[in-house]
Amino acid sequence: MSRVFVVVIDGLGVGALPDAAAFGDEGAGTLVHVSRAAGGLWVPHLVSLGLGAVSPGADLRPRLPAVAAHGRMAQRAPGKDTLSGHWELMGVIPERAFPVFPRGFPQELVRALERAAGTAFLGNRPASGTVILEELGPEHLKTGRPILYTSADSVLQIAAHEEVVRPEELYHICAAVRAVAPVGRVIARPFRGSPGSFVRTQGRRDWALPPPRDTLLDRASCNGLEVWAVGKVWDMFAGRGITHVLTAGGNREVADRLDEAVRQAGPGLVLATLTDTDSLYGHRNDVRGFAQELEHVDRRLGRLMGELLGPQDRLFVTADHGCDPTYPGTDHTREYVPVLAWGGAGPVNLGTRPTMADLAATAAELLGLPVGGEGESFAGLLVKG
Repeated sequence: MSRVFVVVIDGLGVGALPDAAAFGDEGAGTLVHVSRAAGGLWVPHLVSLGLGAVSPGADLRPRLPAVAAHGRMAQRAPGKDTLSGHWELMGVIPERAFPVFPRGFPQELVRALERAAGTAFLGNRPASGTVILEELGPEHLKTGRPILYTSADSVLQIAAHEEVVRPEELYHICAAVRAVAPVGRVIARPFRGSPGSFVRTQGRRDWALPPPRDTLLDRASCNGLEVWAVGKVWDMFAGRGITHVLTAGGNREVADRLDEAVRQAGPGLVLATLTDTDSLYGHRNDVRGFAQELEHVDRRLGRLMGELLGPQDRLFVTADHGCDPTYPGTDHTREYVPVLAWGGAGPVNLGTRPTMADLAATAAELLGLPVGGEGESFAGLLVKG
């Protein structure tokens, strides 16, 4: 009758991986750099879970000993994107990196995309989403042509003003493009406002490739367990293996939906992603915003920890990659991620796990599922002796 809750703090890296230089990320360290630049972070619940022990160079307060199991995990997948990070956390390690387009999409592909979408696009280049709206938003308002852009990730993003292209029409365009786009995710980016003050709305939607093999979500639901997806999780797994969906936009909504899941979920898995640290602050090099958001996340985690009253409830706090806002550029960073476990054993040092898939193996064992997927379980370290 176990329940396993996994909370992903998007972009919360805890130090560069040994191969970070190959990704242009040597010296990255999201938590250390954010905490120092902010003059310290007040995150008592994350400290109690062991985040300070995982990243001893970070300035986290209060300085208390860990009371929960804690460690860090390496990403074994050949990338640093959201999709491969989530898949690896749930037990599937992609063998190859998703294709990226650092100079924009080839013209032949753009023509195929336009045929599928039934419209012509503006843009077609790597860009920050907020920057390209200011650059091309006025022309979009005049022509009605959606804005096409990408990033360092394997994504194809299409932005359109809600008064020019209705969100439902934009979603239809993105779904059509998904059939021909050789990327990990197609993302709809509706926005509002006027030149100089464009604002992206909460109407974002993602169309991701489905995982190539069964994830922990598939195995849990196939064995009669509930699988709750909170926030953008449904998108990351193309709906596969999910029995209950709680949609949410920003972190406040995700935290509220998590509270609902605590009250309503039966035996099984609840997976939630808190995105604002990454999307609103990491990608925009907003160190102060990242720090303030992490402190808010800490308060909501404290509330969540107090609500998990069942003796078989387990909470894991982790991340999908780094997104160091102090690092040059606005892309993700190749880093270790924390793994913090609340419930069961006390302050156990889980060490450095060779893959994020160890979390999936551990959750599977706690849920009584058959052995499967990749990674090695550390569930035995979480049992009180």
